[in-house]
Amino acid sequence: MGFLDAILGRSKPVRPDLDRLFALPSAAVTLQAAAGFRPTGLGSVCFASVEGGAFRGIQEEVRDILGRPAEFSQDAYGYSWMLARHGPEDSAGLVNDLHTVNSSLESAGFGPQLLCSLVSFRDDRGRPLALVYLYKRGTFYPFAPLTGPEGAAEKRDNALELEIRAVLADDLATEPDLSRWFPVWGAPGL
Repeated sequence: MGFLDAILGRSKPVRPDLDRLFALPSAAVTLQAAAGFRPTGLGSVCFASVEGGAFRGIQEEVRDILGRPAEFSQDAYGYSWMLARHGPEDSAGLVNDLHTVNSSLESAGFGPQLLCSLVSFRDDRGRPLALVYLYKRGTFYPFAPLTGPEGAAEKRDNALELEIRAVLADDLATEPDLSRWFPVWGAPGL
């Protein structure tokens, strides 16, 4: 950071550290033991839409790298998603796939389009939870959408999110700015 940046209050953005994703399997163990949330085996990567041939090229490259089908979709906000599936007991394999996809997109010049990755969980009551990795911040946060009639209007369980943040404080680099805990409504796999 330069002298003028310091005087003007500007800071350099945090460089993404994709290796932080590898903390998720350990966090999954903590999450299950402390809060009863188990991995579903589903994880997603979200990136800003890429047009035409470039997007088709990304899809083919990801399928080739993973050696198995990956599901691609676009959400109502125009963002592209790649959904990976593993057995619920294979959190490490799922995280490895998400890391590989993120790294491949980054090395192909699509790093600025990467937004987040998420791994989903459910508890015995069927409540969904996602641990979301913010690519540009290098941090995680929990996202807990409400389900059923109370969740019909896209509401979150903020109390659960704060509880999960406390449970995982020693496992993950949690995003300290709560205003950056963006909802990921309709994320594939959640």
